[in-house]
Amino acid sequence: MKEYKTAQIRNIALISHNGTGKTTFAERMLFNTGATTRMGRVESGTTASDFEEEEIARTSSIATAVIPVEWQDHKFNFLDTPGFADFIGEVNSALKVVEASLVFIEAVAGVEVGTELVWQYSHKQNLPRFLVINKMDRENVRVSRVRESIAQNLDGNVVDLQLPIGEGPSFKGVVDLLRMKARLGENDQEADIPANMVDEAEEARLQLIEAAAEGDDELLMKYLDGEELTNEEIVSGLRQAIASGSVVPLLFCAAQPGIGVAALMELLQQLVPAPNERGEAIIATNPAGEEVALEADDMGPLAAFIFKTREDPYGKMSYLRVFSGMLASDSRVYDSHLESEVRIGTINVLRGKEQLPVPRLHSGDIGAVVKLGDAVTNDTLCDSGRKLIIPPIEQPNPIVSVAVHPVAQSDVAKLSQSLTRLTVEDPTLRWYTEPATRETLLSGMGNSHLDIAVKKLHSKFGVNVTTSIPKIPYRETITKTNSAEYTHKKQTGGAGQYARVFLRVESLDDDADFQFSSAIFGGSISQPFVAATEKGCRQALESGPLAGFPITGVKAIVYDGKEHPVDSKEIAFQLAGREGFKAACLGAGPVLLEPIYEVTVTVPADNMGDVMGDFNARRARVLGMDQEGTKSIVRAEVPLAEMQTYSADLRSMTQGRGIFNMEFLRYGRIPAHLQQEVVDKHRKEMEESH
Repeated sequence: MKEYKTAQIRNIALISHNGTGKTTFAERMLFNTGATTRMGRVESGTTASDFEEEEIARTSSIATAVIPVEWQDHKFNFLDTPGFADFIGEVNSALKVVEASLVFIEAVAGVEVGTELVWQYSHKQNLPRFLVINKMDRENVRVSRVRESIAQNLDGNVVDLQLPIGEGPSFKGVVDLLRMKARLGENDQEADIPANMVDEAEEARLQLIEAAAEGDDELLMKYLDGEELTNEEIVSGLRQAIASGSVVPLLFCAAQPGIGVAALMELLQQLVPAPNERGEAIIATNPAGEEVALEADDMGPLAAFIFKTREDPYGKMSYLRVFSGMLASDSRVYDSHLESEVRIGTINVLRGKEQLPVPRLHSGDIGAVVKLGDAVTNDTLCDSGRKLIIPPIEQPNPIVSVAVHPVAQSDVAKLSQSLTRLTVEDPTLRWYTEPATRETLLSGMGNSHLDIAVKKLHSKFGVNVTTSIPKIPYRETITKTNSAEYTHKKQTGGAGQYARVFLRVESLDDDADFQFSSAIFGGSISQPFVAATEKGCRQALESGPLAGFPITGVKAIVYDGKEHPVDSKEIAFQLAGREGFKAACLGAGPVLLEPIYEVTVTVPADNMGDVMGDFNARRARVLGMDQEGTKSIVRAEVPLAEMQTYSADLRSMTQGRGIFNMEFLRYGRIPAHLQQEVVDKHRKEMEESH
């Protein structure tokens, strides 16, 4: 592939709900421009975008693919993103490195839950948005219905840039309102506007000119004075209005047969800002913490950002965007996260999984490098003499977890390394070992997300695991003061073991760290043995008296004891301390503590009653309710034990239109009537495991 300068590049994310035809659109452009000799099909797994095993099996994208399209001496870097909400992390990564987003809407379904979600994320990134109504050739298409769906569910000043000629199977093409020409058939042949659409087109063009004039104060004055705007002025005004977000253009196409695709490409070339025309500069920081504004300029300081990592059995591929300066093949650069130099081998431009080597990437371009050492997603590559850090991609917290169990001994050895590689590839996945339950947990954005992650463990890294619902990591604490005495005596052939301790336990705040103090007077226990007693108490913290969960919020005081001049040893006082502490806690009103999360749920207003009723059944404490447009937002404190199936429950309760996130808040006391159930269940599990 030839080199493209900054002004010739357009970086655009294709975003939407699942099944709107983004991948087919990308495939159609590759075919139209001669990059492929036949149109791939999603259903048969032959598209350039969907090349992962799971994507082919599911006939749906699960990862962002870069599709560069060379067209009229320009290069469009299209980032084809997944439409399923579980993979929102891939969408966020793509939105970080583009200058505009193409939001696809399926012509029959209209605005769906995923559309609303990506619409908000794109708005949050201050990106210009273009709405594309795709699959216009399907049965039962009603343009008026889709327009109504957009007006009800998406905020923004939506302005027609095209009008559809026909709808459903009679969809023939579009009217280009900038050039006032019809574009017909699979080749977008130029023709006169159909006579029955001339008045409608004139009216729509007036609205378009008005929107363009509002994008530029000088043009607005000219327009208000009754002067006619030239086509160049209209395009210039529109570019500014779209870049500022004050106008969202509406376009129409049928990507499978190719109707409207070439016309759409022409408009994107004119109206999407090049990287050096971006409305606001990317802000990086230097080692002193000072902000540095990065312009897309080959002569600027090097700043290349790794926005995605793909792992496979042969190594790692880093996807990067050059925000400033130029990145050359076979060079050495500085990784400001690793604080060390890394070697750049061959730079490739990716077309799905196909690698096309290039000598360098100009400012604003997107490419990939294989085997970039320990560099990971969110790292910034720069010059060692001019160190820069670009802020990381903001990602939501995981909302669903599974416990992962290796099948065989060989899987145990590979598990932690493979899980780490998995989370490097997908930063919305997290894994950790929960000390309270000794389970390895994998957390993600939904059940499908975790399902695919587990399959990748097998297909990419050869690790076989089973999964289960995680155990709740309860804790234990005490509610009152209690004392206990414990004597450890062991007599064998030679020297024996002897230690006697008197311990008192007191209740602290539930989440307070363990405290230990000595109230020994007269040296009944010498200092080394007091320290050994503390060590024993700390060992006992790992397993509480009720159900063996970790203990928190306790203070232990050793106030008396007895030692033997020959038989007393540190190990004896350690054991006496441990058993004495357990005995004291058992009589101090032990209670279970459960993890409580702050949950924020966003649902259509119609579902508000269902969500509130469901929360009451989950022992939730509602913190507040808000209204945003047609959406209701509920914040509540909910015990983790009640949230383990919430992802699926909310989906069925709201027909997939509800979303939520959750964040750990604190530990709280479990109601007495539930405590015995948990204790009995845990003891039964312990007996079965032994």
